Amino acid sequence: MLEASDNRLMITGPSPGVGKSFVSVNLAAVCAQAGQRVLLVDADMRKGQVHNVFGATSESGLSDVLGGRLALDEVIRGVDECEGLSYVARGTAPPNPSELLMGPRFSAFLAAASERFDLVIVDSPPILAVTDAAIIGKQVGTSLMLVRFERNPVKELELAIGRLRTAGVEPRGAILNAVERKAATAYGYGYYHYNYQ
Repeated sequence: MLEASDNRLMITGPSPGVGKSFVSVNLAAVCAQAGQRVLLVDADMRKGQVHNVFGATSESGLSDVLGGRLALDEVIRGVDECEGLSYVARGTAPPNPSELLMGPRFSAFLAAASERFDLVIVDSPPILAVTDAAIIGKQVGTSLMLVRFERNPVKELELAIGRLRTAGVEPRGAILNAVERKAATAYGYGYYHYNYQ
């Protein structure tokens, strides 16, 4: 993020189930423990699960701010167990998440969050499932692609990166999640079936 234009970081992935929310929550917690004021935003307004990690509900969140029903101060939730860490849940599931992200309220939300926090981490929906990550990526200085060990084929990763680049978003790096240690004596190539839904 040293060359980034702002203090906003998006984490996306090619497909569901790769651990985006897990990595986003843990990265946010580690940065907060290091002394930063961190805001984690669940921008997956369809299926976001960040609120579950903190034992809360999804209501009163991002979609409610973007829909004009609540203000930023009304949706930021502190985390008692981790000083410096706050989060915004996904909110009430809207019928038009992509349209809400393209509206001026999302830009205003991010600008206000950037002023109040040292780091804003945005957990976005998977790029191959919906266009939301491409929309969000244009408004953050840094975008990272999360892939899961033995889950996301290289072709799928290439397609995901291509979709971001087509939208004008250049991923700054990748996170390989759930790596399993293999026996050093095991040589060969494993084939696996991957079904994207």
